[in-house]
Amino acid sequence: MGMVTYLTRISGYLLLRNRNYPRLTRILEILPGCVMISLIAPIFVTGKLSDFIAVILTILAAMRFSFLMTLIVGIGSAGVLRHFLPMILH
Repeated sequence: MGMVTYLTRISGYLLLRNRNYPRLTRILEILPGCVMISLIAPIFVTGKLSDFIAVILTILAAMRFSFLMTLIVGIGSAGVLRHFLPMILH
């Protein structure tokens, strides 16, 4: 299973490394944002206040910072809010 996983991850690089596909390049540049949205979008329907606030903070960070910093803000704020917000509200 490890070999199959490795081959699927490296095959795209090996097949496309010497070719220039502008449209494919643009899609691959957009992909991290799409993946992030698909991960955080379901939080809007969970009804948890801490998750909703973390999503808002993540969106604000995405408008200002790089992807890595946005990821750190999103994960950090979700963890802190999930831990401390129930204590504050009760």
